[in-house]
Amino acid sequence: MRNWFYEQMAMYSAYHRDYRNQLTHHLGVPMIVFSIMVLLSPIELMQFESGPLNLATILMAGLLLFYILSAPLVGTIATFIYGGLLYFANIVGQTNMEIVLKIFGVFFVGGWAIQFTGHIYEGRKPALFDNILQIFMAPSFLIAEVLFLLKLEKGLKGEIEERMPAYLPEAKEE
Repeated sequence: MRNWFYEQMAMYSAYHRDYRNQLTHHLGVPMIVFSIMVLLSPIELMQFESGPLNLATILMAGLLLFYILSAPLVGTIATFIYGGLLYFANIVGQTNMEIVLKIFGVFFVGGWAIQFTGHIYEGRKPALFDNILQIFMAPSFLIAEVLFLLKLEKGLKGEIEERMPAYLPEAKEE
């Protein structure tokens, strides 16, 4: 599982090398993730004494567990960040569907607009156009980028940098 995670992170990294593109993603990705959580939070799967268990919670729990197993520090930080977003998404999800859909629309469209602007600077299409699974790598990669700037997670950075050249445009020309 870790090797697959490293490979996906390397691909994501190769499509996000321009700092302006990276900056847009630090805003756009959380907006998109939040919008999806808002949309899925009204879909209740089970009811417990403590409250409902919804689809947004199940999907985020699975993704965060994957991050924790693949890169424990990245996954732990992601749990705090996206757990907080999930908390607010669940509050929105308890309102009426009109509000849910409006908030979903604003955050989803706005987040993608910001990200596509970043790819103009990058001069390269988004990675998910070549591999749809890249959509799940964005939240973890953004956290990893910050950790790399702080000189943390050197092993993860090395794994990504070792694999990344295979996903650069010049590698495809050969």
